Amino acid sequence: MDMHESYIITGPTASGKSEFAHRLAREIGGAIINCDSVQIYRGIENISASPFAGRDLSDCIDGVPYRLFSVLDLSTQISVADYLTMARREYDAARALGKIPIFVGGTGYYINAILNGISPMPDVSPDARCRAREMVVSDIGAARKLLPPEFTATDPQRISRALEVFLSTGRHLTDFQSAPRTGAITPTPYKILINPPVEIVRARISARIPKMIHGGALDEARAIITNGWNENRAIGATQLCAYLRGEISMDECVQNWITKTNQYAKRQRTWFRTQFAADIELSNIPV
Repeated sequence: MDMHESYIITGPTASGKSEFAHRLAREIGGAIINCDSVQIYRGIENISASPFAGRDLSDCIDGVPYRLFSVLDLSTQISVADYLTMARREYDAARALGKIPIFVGGTGYYINAILNGISPMPDVSPDARCRAREMVVSDIGAARKLLPPEFTATDPQRISRALEVFLSTGRHLTDFQSAPRTGAITPTPYKILINPPVEIVRARISARIPKMIHGGALDEARAIITNGWNENRAIGATQLCAYLRGEISMDECVQNWITKTNQYAKRQRTWFRTQFAADIELSNIPV
Protein backbone atom coordinates (compact mmCIF):
# COMPACT_ATOMS: atom_id res chain seq x y z
CA MET A 1 0.00 0.00 0.00
CA ASP A 2 1.40 3.42 -0.97
CA MET A 3 2.02 6.00 1.75
CA HIS A 4 -0.60 8.74 2.12
CA GLU A 5 -0.80 11.99 4.11
CA SER A 6 -3.61 10.64 6.27
CA TYR A 7 -6.03 7.73 6.47
CA ILE A 8 -9.55 6.97 7.58
CA ILE A 9 -10.19 3.34 8.51
CA THR A 10 -13.74 2.24 9.11
CA GLY A 11 -16.01 -0.78 9.05
CA PRO A 12 -18.84 -2.35 11.00
CA THR A 13 -18.42 -3.10 14.68
CA ALA A 14 -16.26 -6.20 15.31
CA SER A 15 -14.77 -5.97 11.81
CA GLY A 16 -11.18 -5.74 13.05
CA LYS A 17 -10.63 -2.12 12.01
CA SER A 18 -8.99 -1.13 15.32
CA GLU A 19 -6.46 -3.94 15.11
CA PHE A 20 -5.71 -3.16 11.45
CA ALA A 21 -5.28 0.54 12.22
CA HIS A 22 -2.88 -0.20 15.08
CA ARG A 23 -0.71 -2.40 12.88
CA LEU A 24 -0.70 0.26 10.15
CA ALA A 25 0.19 2.99 12.65
CA ARG A 26 3.17 1.01 13.91
CA GLU A 27 4.32 0.38 10.37
CA ILE A 28 4.11 3.95 9.07
CA GLY A 29 4.57 6.06 12.21
CA GLY A 30 0.91 6.95 12.58
CA ALA A 31 -1.21 8.53 15.29
CA ILE A 32 -4.67 7.04 15.89
CA ILE A 33 -7.53 9.57 16.12
CA ASN A 34 -10.88 8.23 17.29
CA CYS A 35 -14.00 8.74 15.17
CA ASP A 36 -16.34 6.56 17.24
CA SER A 37 -19.06 8.46 19.10
CA VAL A 38 -19.12 5.92 21.96
CA GLN A 39 -15.41 5.31 22.51
CA ILE A 40 -14.98 9.05 23.02
CA TYR A 41 -16.60 8.61 26.46
CA ARG A 42 -14.72 7.69 29.60
CA GLY A 43 -15.94 4.92 31.92
CA ILE A 44 -17.38 2.53 29.32
CA GLU A 45 -14.18 1.19 27.76
CA ASN A 46 -15.31 -2.44 28.02
CA ILE A 47 -18.88 -1.76 26.91
CA SER A 48 -17.67 0.23 23.89
CA ALA A 49 -14.95 -2.30 22.96
CA SER A 50 -12.42 0.52 23.22
CA PRO A 51 -8.73 -0.15 22.56
CA PHE A 52 -8.30 0.85 26.22
CA ALA A 53 -10.56 -1.92 27.57
CA GLY A 54 -8.49 -3.69 30.19
CA ARG A 55 -5.75 -1.06 29.98
CA ASP A 56 -4.85 2.00 31.99
CA LEU A 57 -5.85 5.15 30.15
CA SER A 58 -2.80 6.75 28.57
CA ASP A 59 -1.67 8.65 25.49
CA CYS A 60 -0.10 5.64 23.76
CA ILE A 61 -0.47 1.91 23.18
CA ASP A 62 2.75 0.10 22.21
CA GLY A 63 4.27 3.44 21.31
CA VAL A 64 1.37 4.48 19.04
CA PRO A 65 -0.31 7.79 20.04
CA TYR A 66 -4.07 7.47 20.65
CA ARG A 67 -6.23 10.58 20.67
CA LEU A 68 -9.89 11.36 21.49
CA PHE A 69 -10.47 8.09 23.34
CA SER A 70 -12.09 8.28 26.81
CA VAL A 71 -11.90 12.09 26.88
CA LEU A 72 -15.50 12.97 27.82
CA ASP A 73 -17.65 12.29 30.86
CA LEU A 74 -20.83 10.33 30.17
CA SER A 75 -22.81 13.35 31.34
CA THR A 76 -21.41 15.40 28.42
CA GLN A 77 -23.12 15.70 25.06
CA ILE A 78 -21.27 17.05 22.04
CA SER A 79 -22.32 18.02 18.54
CA VAL A 80 -20.73 16.90 15.31
CA ALA A 81 -19.26 20.41 15.07
CA ASP A 82 -17.64 19.96 18.49
CA TYR A 83 -16.21 16.62 17.38
CA LEU A 84 -14.85 18.05 14.12
CA THR A 85 -13.12 20.86 16.00
CA MET A 86 -11.42 18.34 18.29
CA ALA A 87 -10.54 16.02 15.40
CA ARG A 88 -8.97 18.83 13.36
CA ARG A 89 -6.93 19.89 16.38
CA GLU A 90 -5.58 16.37 16.85
CA TYR A 91 -4.94 16.04 13.10
CA ASP A 92 -2.85 19.23 13.13
CA ALA A 93 -1.02 18.13 16.29
CA ALA A 94 -0.12 14.77 14.75
CA ARG A 95 1.17 16.41 11.58
CA ALA A 96 3.23 18.86 13.65
CA LEU A 97 4.92 15.91 15.38
CA GLY A 98 5.69 14.23 12.07
CA LYS A 99 3.03 11.54 12.62
CA ILE A 100 0.58 10.36 9.97
CA PRO A 101 -3.01 10.90 11.19
CA ILE A 102 -5.15 7.75 11.08
CA PHE A 103 -8.84 8.28 11.84
CA VAL A 104 -10.47 5.07 13.12
CA GLY A 105 -14.10 4.37 13.95
CA GLY A 106 -17.48 3.41 12.64
CA THR A 107 -19.66 6.47 13.33
CA GLY A 108 -21.02 7.63 10.00
CA TYR A 109 -21.78 11.23 10.91
CA TYR A 110 -18.27 11.73 12.33
CA ILE A 111 -16.73 10.18 9.21
CA ASN A 112 -18.93 12.35 7.00
CA ALA A 113 -17.79 15.48 8.84
CA ILE A 114 -14.13 14.54 8.42
CA LEU A 115 -14.54 13.89 4.69
CA ASN A 116 -17.09 16.57 3.76
CA GLY A 117 -17.14 19.16 6.53
CA ILE A 118 -20.31 20.47 8.14
CA SER A 119 -22.81 23.23 7.56
CA PRO A 120 -22.81 26.18 10.01
CA MET A 121 -25.09 25.44 12.97
CA PRO A 122 -26.94 27.85 15.27
CA ASP A 123 -26.23 28.31 18.95
CA VAL A 124 -28.55 26.25 21.16
CA SER A 125 -29.81 27.41 24.53
CA PRO A 126 -29.14 25.22 27.60
CA ASP A 127 -32.88 25.13 28.27
CA ALA A 128 -33.63 23.79 24.78
CA ARG A 129 -30.88 21.17 25.12
CA CYS A 130 -32.31 20.01 28.45
CA ARG A 131 -35.89 19.90 27.13
CA ALA A 132 -34.81 17.95 24.05
CA ARG A 133 -33.05 15.32 26.15
CA GLU A 134 -36.07 14.95 28.42
CA MET A 135 -38.39 14.52 25.43
CA VAL A 136 -36.19 11.83 23.86
CA VAL A 137 -35.92 9.92 27.14
CA SER A 138 -39.63 10.10 27.98
CA ASP A 139 -41.02 9.27 24.50
CA ILE A 140 -38.60 9.09 21.61
CA GLY A 141 -41.40 8.22 19.18
CA ALA A 142 -43.35 11.37 20.01
CA ALA A 143 -40.16 13.42 19.86
CA ARG A 144 -39.38 12.00 16.44
CA LYS A 145 -42.77 13.15 15.11
CA LEU A 146 -41.77 16.78 15.71
CA LEU A 147 -39.04 16.45 13.11
CA PRO A 148 -39.51 16.60 9.32
CA PRO A 149 -39.78 13.46 7.16
CA GLU A 150 -36.40 14.12 5.57
CA PHE A 151 -34.73 13.68 8.97
CA THR A 152 -34.25 9.91 8.95
CA ALA A 153 -31.79 9.33 11.81
CA THR A 154 -32.90 6.92 14.55
CA ASP A 155 -30.03 7.41 17.00
CA PRO A 156 -31.32 9.06 20.23
CA GLN A 157 -28.40 11.49 20.40
CA ARG A 158 -28.99 12.72 16.85
CA ILE A 159 -32.73 13.05 17.46
CA SER A 160 -31.98 15.06 20.59
CA ARG A 161 -29.65 17.30 18.62
CA ALA A 162 -32.28 17.94 15.94
CA LEU A 163 -34.90 18.69 18.59
CA GLU A 164 -32.72 21.17 20.47
CA VAL A 165 -32.09 23.10 17.24
CA PHE A 166 -35.83 23.18 16.50
CA LEU A 167 -36.71 24.26 20.04
CA SER A 168 -34.07 27.03 19.97
CA THR A 169 -34.69 28.43 16.50
CA GLY A 170 -38.07 27.24 15.25
CA ARG A 171 -36.24 25.89 12.20
CA HIS A 172 -35.34 22.29 11.48
CA LEU A 173 -31.79 20.96 11.55
CA THR A 174 -32.19 19.89 7.93
CA ASP A 175 -32.63 23.57 6.96
CA PHE A 176 -29.20 24.39 8.34
CA GLN A 177 -27.66 21.23 6.90
CA SER A 178 -28.54 22.38 3.39
CA ALA A 179 -26.07 25.28 3.68
CA PRO A 180 -22.54 24.92 2.20
CA ARG A 181 -20.17 22.74 4.22
CA THR A 182 -16.80 23.77 5.61
CA GLY A 183 -14.09 22.23 7.76
CA ALA A 184 -13.34 18.97 5.95
CA ILE A 185 -9.87 17.46 6.35
CA THR A 186 -7.81 18.24 3.23
CA PRO A 187 -6.33 16.60 1.36
CA THR A 188 -8.99 13.93 1.73
CA PRO A 189 -7.74 11.00 3.85
CA TYR A 190 -7.14 7.71 2.07
CA LYS A 191 -10.30 5.69 2.77
CA ILE A 192 -10.00 2.05 3.88
CA LEU A 193 -13.10 -0.05 4.53
CA ILE A 194 -12.65 -3.18 6.64
CA ASN A 195 -15.66 -5.28 5.69
CA PRO A 196 -15.54 -9.01 6.54
CA PRO A 197 -18.40 -11.34 5.54
CA VAL A 198 -21.54 -10.88 7.63
CA GLU A 199 -21.29 -14.33 9.22
CA ILE A 200 -17.78 -13.58 10.49
CA VAL A 201 -18.87 -10.30 12.08
CA ARG A 202 -21.87 -12.01 13.70
CA ALA A 203 -19.65 -14.74 15.13
CA ARG A 204 -17.21 -12.18 16.53
CA ILE A 205 -20.04 -10.21 18.14
CA SER A 206 -21.49 -13.33 19.77
CA ALA A 207 -18.07 -14.36 21.06
CA ARG A 208 -16.90 -11.04 22.39
CA ILE A 209 -19.92 -9.85 24.36
CA PRO A 210 -19.61 -12.47 27.15
CA LYS A 211 -15.90 -11.61 27.34
CA MET A 212 -16.77 -7.91 27.66
CA ILE A 213 -19.14 -8.68 30.52
CA HIS A 214 -16.50 -10.66 32.41
CA GLY A 215 -13.84 -8.10 31.52
CA GLY A 216 -15.37 -5.23 33.41
CA ALA A 217 -18.52 -4.16 31.58
CA LEU A 218 -20.73 -5.00 34.58
CA ASP A 219 -18.69 -2.71 36.82
CA GLU A 220 -19.04 0.05 34.24
CA ALA A 221 -22.82 -0.43 34.21
CA ARG A 222 -22.90 -0.25 38.02
CA ALA A 223 -21.04 3.07 37.84
CA ILE A 224 -23.54 4.33 35.26
CA ILE A 225 -26.46 3.58 37.60
CA THR A 226 -24.67 4.95 40.69
CA ASN A 227 -23.82 8.22 39.00
CA GLY A 228 -27.09 8.62 37.12
CA TRP A 229 -25.33 8.74 33.76
CA ASN A 230 -27.08 8.23 30.44
CA GLU A 231 -27.23 4.47 29.91
CA ASN A 232 -28.37 4.98 26.32
CA ARG A 233 -24.94 6.24 25.27
CA ALA A 234 -23.94 2.73 24.19
CA ILE A 235 -25.47 -0.56 23.11
CA GLY A 236 -24.75 -2.89 25.99
CA ALA A 237 -25.04 -0.26 28.70
CA THR A 238 -28.83 -0.28 28.41
CA GLN A 239 -29.00 -4.08 28.65
CA LEU A 240 -26.52 -4.35 31.51
CA CYS A 241 -28.28 -1.67 33.53
CA ALA A 242 -31.62 -3.43 32.99
CA TYR A 243 -30.03 -6.66 34.26
CA LEU A 244 -28.59 -4.95 37.34
CA ARG A 245 -32.01 -3.48 38.14
CA GLY A 246 -33.50 -6.98 37.95
CA GLU A 247 -35.62 -6.20 34.90
CA ILE A 248 -34.14 -8.95 32.69
CA SER A 249 -32.06 -12.09 33.19
CA MET A 250 -28.40 -12.32 32.23
CA ASP A 251 -29.30 -14.57 29.28
CA GLU A 252 -31.80 -11.96 28.07
CA CYS A 253 -29.18 -9.25 28.58
CA VAL A 254 -26.60 -11.07 26.48
CA GLN A 255 -29.00 -12.05 23.70
CA ASN A 256 -30.50 -8.57 23.47
CA TRP A 257 -27.04 -7.02 23.40
CA ILE A 258 -26.00 -9.37 20.59
CA THR A 259 -29.19 -8.65 18.64
CA LYS A 260 -28.88 -4.87 18.99
CA THR A 261 -25.20 -4.97 18.01
CA ASN A 262 -25.95 -7.03 14.90
CA GLN A 263 -28.68 -4.58 13.95
CA TYR A 264 -26.23 -1.72 14.37
CA ALA A 265 -23.62 -3.50 12.23
CA LYS A 266 -26.25 -3.94 9.52
CA ARG A 267 -27.04 -0.21 9.58
CA GLN A 268 -23.32 0.52 9.35
CA ARG A 269 -22.91 -1.74 6.31
CA THR A 270 -25.79 0.04 4.61
CA TRP A 271 -24.15 3.41 5.27
CA PHE A 272 -20.78 2.25 3.95
CA ARG A 273 -22.43 0.83 0.84
CA THR A 274 -24.39 3.98 0.04
CA GLN A 275 -22.34 6.87 1.46
CA PHE A 276 -18.70 5.82 1.79
CA ALA A 277 -16.65 5.57 -1.40
CA ALA A 278 -13.70 3.52 -0.14
CA ASP A 279 -10.36 3.74 -1.91
CA ILE A 280 -9.79 0.12 -0.92
CA GLU A 281 -12.00 -2.51 0.73
CA LEU A 282 -10.51 -5.39 2.71
CA SER A 283 -12.54 -8.40 3.77
CA ASN A 284 -10.09 -10.82 5.37
CA ILE A 285 -8.45 -9.13 8.34
CA PRO A 286 -7.07 -11.27 11.21
CA VAL A 287 -7.94 -10.09 14.73
